[in-house]
Amino acid sequence: MKLVPTAEMTLGPFFPPEFAAGANDLTRQVSGEIIEITGRVTQLDGRPLDNVVLEIWQADPQGRYDNPDFLGWGRAATNADGVYWFKTVKPGAPYINVLILYSGLMRQLQTRIYFDRGEADERLVAIRDGPGRYRFDIRLRGEAETPFFDD
Repeated sequence: MKLVPTAEMTLGPFFPPEFAAGANDLTRQVSGEIIEITGRVTQLDGRPLDNVVLEIWQADPQGRYDNPDFLGWGRAATNADGVYWFKTVKPGAPYINVLILYSGLMRQLQTRIYFDRGEADERLVAIRDGPGRYRFDIRLRGEAETPFFDD
């Protein structure tokens, strides 16, 4: 008898649109240089992905992850154009950690946002988009795919 492989299960749970509501502003907890990070999440053919959940965790402005006055964690979801937005403080560490969750992915994806070209692969560096504003687009597959780390 020959066994036929079955399809993998889709990652769940499926996130309601309000799952990330209100968790994308980390500035209420600590003072420092306020920055905005926005970007677009796209799939292989460049089409945007709606309701991708991005979670970030980061150091405070002094580079500490254990500051009791700064949670260092936030969550945002993409809109129909694939756009997400965070308001936070510039971390004292050279990067922000990013976790990507989407109902069509078979696993969560992990990457980083760097602020200096000397620190990482250029595909991981946020582009300055004005005073205190950065853009970091995420491509899930294909040419110019964002580098993702192993679990």
